[in-house]
Amino acid sequence: MSNLVRIARRIIVSRPQQFRRMESSDSVERCSAPTSKGQSTTIAVGQMRSTSDKVANFGQVQELVSRAKSKNATMLFLPECCDFVGENRAQTLELSETLDGQLMAQYRELAKSNGIWLSLGGIHERNSEGKIYNAHVLVDEKGELAAVYRKMHLFDATTKEITLRESNTVSPGERLERPVKTPAGMVGLQICYDLRFAETAVLLRKLGAQLLTYPAAFTYATGKAHWEVLMRARAIETQCFVVAAAQQGWHNKKRQSWGQSIIVDPWGRILADCGNEKELDLGTAEINLSTLDSLYQSMPCFEHRRNDLYSLTAYNIKGKEPTEDRLFAENIVDKRTIFYESEYCFAFTNLRCVVLGHVLVSTKRVTPRLCGLNCAEMSDLFATVCMVQRMLESIYQTTSATVTVQDGAHAGQTVPHVHFHVMPRRQGDFCINDQVYIELDNRDENKPPRTMEDRIDEAQSYRAFLDCS
Repeated sequence: MSNLVRIARRIIVSRPQQFRRMESSDSVERCSAPTSKGQSTTIAVGQMRSTSDKVANFGQVQELVSRAKSKNATMLFLPECCDFVGENRAQTLELSETLDGQLMAQYRELAKSNGIWLSLGGIHERNSEGKIYNAHVLVDEKGELAAVYRKMHLFDATTKEITLRESNTVSPGERLERPVKTPAGMVGLQICYDLRFAETAVLLRKLGAQLLTYPAAFTYATGKAHWEVLMRARAIETQCFVVAAAQQGWHNKKRQSWGQSIIVDPWGRILADCGNEKELDLGTAEINLSTLDSLYQSMPCFEHRRNDLYSLTAYNIKGKEPTEDRLFAENIVDKRTIFYESEYCFAFTNLRCVVLGHVLVSTKRVTPRLCGLNCAEMSDLFATVCMVQRMLESIYQTTSATVTVQDGAHAGQTVPHVHFHVMPRRQGDFCINDQVYIELDNRDENKPPRTMEDRIDEAQSYRAFLDCS
């Protein structure tokens, strides 16, 4: 085993607390629920009124599960704050639990004993920062955690009825999570205020989402004004089913939620609507994923996007296990040496390294020069390069890097395919700092090729780090 791989693995082992977080792509492989063409399933959306009484709130969840099962639903979507609504910051922190706590164990057993998937729309997940995450947790029909999304957009706003500063109590999430394979298709996870940001909805659709879910505790005034129109807009613009479980009524003397749990089809039609009067209610709908293909064909909006003129790129999203070798000009990059893939790019271990940790990032489309890339490829390529740089500096405990591209033969490019060199730098690694560029030019002559086994081991270490970070 090379020194490089030993270093990467040592860093990974030393940070076990970060690796308990779920990766949504893993859950894709575990779910065997039918989502193929021509098949439909019944889903349920719940409405409830949570208070600071966790036992009573869990009783409401049990009742909704019972009703969903009686309707033969394969998946039940529950609102944000389905665990509780605290009356103040101190109480919220006191009542919060980690995802391996007692309440989550009860939710998992409830899903398992009823053989139903649960979307727990917003759990107060205690973290190590003295705050919580607003965590959307998916539990499968076997009671296993299938995915966790931590809310990115925090509601710091003043309305006619209330002033809320979610950031006083909640730490923001760090990334979108890839859509998860469920009985309801590929589900993209969001929470409440995320609804107002169309960009994340479009990104989730680009990542393969067929259904978007927005569990919420919308304030009464904003819900009355915007709730339904926003749900229908997200469905129409992404051509996805939209499911939004909602809190309803007064949680305490200071806070009231709008309600109106809803299911919307990709054409913007409402399939189920619980209204805003009942504190405990359930809506159901039968969804057929085979209808999506005909919609995409008749209204091919995502094929008509002008990637040459504008782009939308997600940063820091988890990669998937590479499934195929990639072309690098006329060379073949073995998929086992690829440690990260984005929509348009891939990162892989190097045949000849100038410094420890020297890797390459290239585009999936074979293009000789930077000027040949479209806008989407440019954005994705540089975002990927920055993410890889951050990863290498975390693993090798460095604070500097040489990031360079040789754009064309006269600039030293030997492989006619756009690619970046990312090299973590250390003090004194060269007598003259810019000697790195000379070494880069001369590496074919001065550096022996590394073994395939060494490169594969290195890639596996990087993948493990990214999966768990």
